[in-house]
Amino acid sequence: MSLIGNIDNIPVFTNIAEAELWGRQYGITGYHTHTLLGQTGYMAGNSHADIRAANLNVVLNAPTPTEVRQASGAPASTFTGTTTGGGGGGY
Repeated sequence: MSLIGNIDNIPVFTNIAEAELWGRQYGITGYHTHTLLGQTGYMAGNSHADIRAANLNVVLNAPTPTEVRQASGAPASTFTGTTTGGGGGGY
């Protein structure tokens, strides 16, 4: 995820999908914007009140690696080869 920074210990991301994915973990929906370091960033929840109302100590919906890649715009792996066991310990 692309983090710009934090406001009140809450992450501010470079895109909406990342903010919404972070919020979904805690049952938070929507997003709102902030300007941080001269850049528009996105924070989960329709407002700070949404975040304060959520329990940030319990992850309700952990994102999958695929969801994280999609939210950050990272390309999916293109590896199509195989791996082999190597070297062993010689017992």
